[in-house]
Amino acid sequence: MKQVLLFSFIIAASLFKSQSINSETVEFKVLKAPQTALAEGSRNFNVAVHSPYNLTKEDVVKQAKIDHQAAVAGFSTTLAESQADYQDKLKEYSAEIARAKDKFALESAEFKKLSLLERLSLEDKGMKPQLHLPQKPVYTKPSPPVYSDPNLNNYFIVDNNVLASQVSIDGFKRGNPNVDIVIDMQQVNFQDNAGQTFANQPTKLTVKENGVEKLSKTFASDFVFVSSSPTNNIDKASEERKVLYTTIKDINTYLNEIYGFKALSKNVKVEYVKNKGDYNDLEKAHIYVTTNLRKLQANSDQTVNNVAFANMKKGTDIWTETLKKINYTDKKAVLNAKIGKSLYLNLIRLNVALENNKDAEKFLNELQEKLVQMDLSYDEKNELKQLEKAIYH
Repeated sequence: MKQVLLFSFIIAASLFKSQSINSETVEFKVLKAPQTALAEGSRNFNVAVHSPYNLTKEDVVKQAKIDHQAAVAGFSTTLAESQADYQDKLKEYSAEIARAKDKFALESAEFKKLSLLERLSLEDKGMKPQLHLPQKPVYTKPSPPVYSDPNLNNYFIVDNNVLASQVSIDGFKRGNPNVDIVIDMQQVNFQDNAGQTFANQPTKLTVKENGVEKLSKTFASDFVFVSSSPTNNIDKASEERKVLYTTIKDINTYLNEIYGFKALSKNVKVEYVKNKGDYNDLEKAHIYVTTNLRKLQANSDQTVNNVAFANMKKGTDIWTETLKKINYTDKKAVLNAKIGKSLYLNLIRLNVALENNKDAEKFLNELQEKLVQMDLSYDEKNELKQLEKAIYH
């Protein structure tokens, strides 16, 4: 009897071990394809910005030096004017002295006309006439002008060349353009509304491919919220800078959605059955998928990637074929619901990561039909919700 029990325990342990699910996170890179994919030899661009913003650092420094030279040249005049102003103040001082003395003499005469009792009473109250003479002005000679570099933080320094340099397209180079970009920007407009500040900056984007206009779009024409304070209480230079660079950022985002080739780093969780034997095919599938995911290259040459995807499909084909053999009612089956759940999650995760949402949705629908026969953990339920959002975003 003990031998039978021991034999049963070994079989149960073996079954449990055979269905041990492990996982690993595989990192890989993909190239985000644009809406309009130009040939590699045609990925050159140029940007021209037309705006009212044409103040450079050199302009500010140049003007500061001009102002300094003007101050030096006019210092003798400034000195003469300061001396003349001082003489005028001295004359006014003399006049104020005379007026103060006249006032004191008049008040003293009136005070003497009062009775002794009245005079004593006023003296007790501190109301006896007193002579108050003004302070004599002091002459302060102006210092000669000394040049210092201007504080650039006090200036809105930006010009068309700087703005043009902020525009870029992933995977493109500047010069010898196949793509010509022209940006016509108006100045930022501020508007008060119910004690708050709003702003807009109507900007037209025009894109030509080999001289033929392909895109024409207007940005920032609507007024958007800037501050909960009215316009007279905000730092307009700072807020104007924010609006301006937000407009440029929006244009950048738009251009890269249309033309940009962007390398993206991604990762995906892949589950696998740890033990061999009945699961050799699944182990082979795991190797096909993970190895070839790592081979993916984020460049426009798809030769290597095509081979990697073809080999990866060998693994996903094993997964899908195995799903047809799953026994969802027998927990002790070699290919039971636990294995089926793991394979479905693998297929959904992988297709979401590769942005194959149509295939991801297909496997999601199949999984949902079989959820009643599966036990999903709390974490798996949450993950499934996130995968669903990614599919239908």
